[in-house]
Amino acid sequence: MSQVINIGVVGLGNIAKQHIANIIQGEVKGAKLTAICSRSNNGLAEEYNAEHFTDYKALIDSPNVDAVIIATPTMSHFEIAQYALEQNVHVMLEKPIGLSSYEGELLLKYAQGETKFALMLNQRTDPTYVKIKSIVDSGILGAIQRTHWTMTNWFRPEIYFQVSDWRATWKGEGGGLLVNQCIHNLDIFQWICGLPCQITAFSEFGKYHNIEVEDEVTAYLRYDNKATGVFIGSTGEAPGVNRFDIIGDKGSLHFDSGTLTQKLNDQSTAEFCHSTDDMFGMPQVTESKIEITETVNQHAVIMNNFIQAITVNEPLIASAKDGLASLDIANAILLSSWNDEKVNLPLDRAQYQTALDDKVANSNLRVKSNVEAKVDMSKSYR
Repeated sequence: MSQVINIGVVGLGNIAKQHIANIIQGEVKGAKLTAICSRSNNGLAEEYNAEHFTDYKALIDSPNVDAVIIATPTMSHFEIAQYALEQNVHVMLEKPIGLSSYEGELLLKYAQGETKFALMLNQRTDPTYVKIKSIVDSGILGAIQRTHWTMTNWFRPEIYFQVSDWRATWKGEGGGLLVNQCIHNLDIFQWICGLPCQITAFSEFGKYHNIEVEDEVTAYLRYDNKATGVFIGSTGEAPGVNRFDIIGDKGSLHFDSGTLTQKLNDQSTAEFCHSTDDMFGMPQVTESKIEITETVNQHAVIMNNFIQAITVNEPLIASAKDGLASLDIANAILLSSWNDEKVNLPLDRAQYQTALDDKVANSNLRVKSNVEAKVDMSKSYR
């Protein structure tokens, strides 16, 4: 008989309830919800047929918990995950891994032995991004020359921030757009294209919302092979776009709001450039649409992989360590914006942490609005 992993969930916010629903509806094979932790019960423990805790340490120490999903405000990620890892309890942590990559790097030191430490970077399972990565990795596009990702369909109205005391504060989240929404895109960006070696960025803070953190960014990226890239993100544009271009020496990929187009040259651009006698000539191009019909429950795929990692040592799709790269990029964008200068990577994480500490020291959690927000989590995914 297959091993069943008993799951405890710390936090009962919107995303935690999504994870719980996936478990109790049978979307996560080999997982059983046995415990939840929140400041109030509200009858949910009975509804979920799970034990209720108000102290996360008591939940983690429970003999009925093999693994824990941590879905709490970012400011508490380190403390809770550290304790779980110290008790050799497997951890699935909501993104990001911490308030900074410096904090994330410290947290990784507590992951020892066979204890699994995964991060909810669910967009790595998006069939479109999986396809884009497979094409780039195949080498059919040749060496990457330029990338451009405009990701502005993360629109969030003011009430999204008003009903939370921690969102979009330096103290509670360590940032805004970059560490909450676009952390997914930055992860996919570096997963497919690699880490840049230098970033120059411009960020707007509270441009569209009554918040202290960034809600619009434009970043210019440079790579070791002289490739360049641009990343643009916003939570203030409606309608926004999701447009991702990857240009290589032998062709290009273009993803635009659901449509993926591949353009392949009949020869290397560089070879054509230096061999043709046609003053206005270009390589011949073959263009094709790539149909992506598959849809997946991204969170469930990551959770199933987590369970398989625990039971049969399947490699994690997104380990906690994998979460450092995207956070390095996010931190570098902010550091460049604050100091109005280029930032080299690998990031000096200690330097960034010092700068963030200054922001946190002058930050306060928000007084939550009493307005009741309408919540349809299906609208939050991009």
